Amino acid sequence: MKNIVSLTIFAFLLFSSFTTFERKEVKVRTVVIDAGHGGKDTGCNGTSAREKDVALKVALKLGELIQENIPDVKVVYTRKDDRFVELIDRAGIANKNHADLFVSIHCNSGPSAAYGTETYTMGQHKSDGNLAVAKRENSVVLQEENYEKKYNGFNPNSPQNHILFSLFQSAYLDNSLRFAQKVEKEFKTKVGRSSRGVKQAGFLVLWKSAMPSTLIEIGFLTNPTEERFLNDKTNQTYMASGIYRAFRDYKRELEAMN
Repeated sequence: MKNIVSLTIFAFLLFSSFTTFERKEVKVRTVVIDAGHGGKDTGCNGTSAREKDVALKVALKLGELIQENIPDVKVVYTRKDDRFVELIDRAGIANKNHADLFVSIHCNSGPSAAYGTETYTMGQHKSDGNLAVAKRENSVVLQEENYEKKYNGFNPNSPQNHILFSLFQSAYLDNSLRFAQKVEKEFKTKVGRSSRGVKQAGFLVLWKSAMPSTLIEIGFLTNPTEERFLNDKTNQTYMASGIYRAFRDYKRELEAMN
């Protein structure tokens, strides 16, 4: 509990320090694309599709589209093949590369009737459903060695822990929401998907990323219709294209404010 309280105080001081700085010119030069799960961590599974595989294919296509169409942006991947990357290392890659945006791509799990996309930013969960998604995505830490020490005593099954850790992205919340809203708009209006909206919850993969960050759930592999859609190469390109257009517009909008 002592560690959690200390982290909360640090988060408050970090946010306060950001509010005292004068606004600097904004440039979006580097984006880190994170394909969720990988290696021994398959994520959620459908009848034939695995989250780690679908997420990787969409992530690689997204990076390809950015590199082809916006060559001045550096694209960095947390993984480009089927390997296990710890959550803390994913954020570490983004911080090491001084990323201007962190995009984590996942597939959702739920009742077989559940469907649609949803994009998350780091923040306090507003419903039990949001908390459940965060708990599922954060449970991967149980596969990591010494996770209690690495994540300052974080317990993936504790609602209180998720609330406290959500404070760390406060300084970047506005731009995280700005990008997330564009993603869901693209999915709904251009790709023709059903959008479940932009939501907030405490995700460890976003926790230590020192830049605007989002976690995108591109659909439910536990829904047979969505599984077939997401397991199709053409549809994976459609989804990646939607995220690409959101990124393109996000970059233009931010840099137009300079």
